This record gives sequence, C-alpha cells and structure tokens, in this order.
Amino acid sequence: MKKTLLVMGLLALAACRGTTDTSEINNQMVFFAFDSAEISQAASDHLKEQSMFLKQNPDVKVTIEGHCDERGSSDYNLALGAVRAGNAAHVLIRDGIEPTRIKTVSYGKEKPQFLGTGEQVWSLNRNATTVVE
Repeated sequence: MKKTLLVMGLLALAACRGTTDTSEINNQMVFFAFDSAEISQAASDHLKEQSMFLKQNPDVKVTIEGHCDERGSSDYNLALGAVRAGNAAHVLIRDGIEPTRIKTVSYGKEKPQFLGTGEQVWSLNRNATTVVE
C-alpha cells in the first residue's frame, strides 16, 4: 500500500512539472520610444517578472523578437530591432537567467504585429516580444 501511494505521488509530481503554464510570459511585450532601444523602468519591471517565471521554470527557453514601426529603412529597422531584443535579453541575463536559454531575433518592420498606420499603431509595433520555445 505504501509503495503504491509513493508511486502515485511521484507520478503526480512528474505530471505537475511537465505542465508548466508558459502563457504567463509567452507573447509578452515590452515597448520602446520612437527611434530608441532604451529599456524604460516599466519595461525593466516587466522583464524582471519574466525573469522570476524563468527562474521558477528552469527548463523553459525563450526567443526575444525585436520589432519596429514601419518608418525608416528595412536595414535600419532590422538593426534597431536587434538592439531592442538584445537589450531585453540583457535584463534577463543580469537578473540571473542563463544566456543559453535566450535567443534573439530581429524582424525590424518586416513582421508588424499590429496593422495600420499612425502613432497609436506605431507605438505598439515598437517592442520586444518574449516567445516561449
């Protein structure tokens, strides 16, 4: 009887570990000012929340996508998106997340997340998005 309970308990524990709810950080965005890759205090706070989740879930790996609005050249925006993604990744790394758990990619203006034009849409597309692998 004790052996059966022990096995059932271990199976339940294994099931809990295998069902990490990554929706807490998947597709979470931090936003940037126009023509900037500077991490604001609000973005830093949000990234530190993501870091806490990653510390509690050491098997989770993420890709941070850098995005830009539609203004500027493709080359410029690819470079800016890379810096945005890199700066967001550095916040996680400084907070103790292993660099091997984080990839970065830049989509520049080539993959807008919000369609349309004007400052309201542009401000939403200036982001770094955390995507769980």
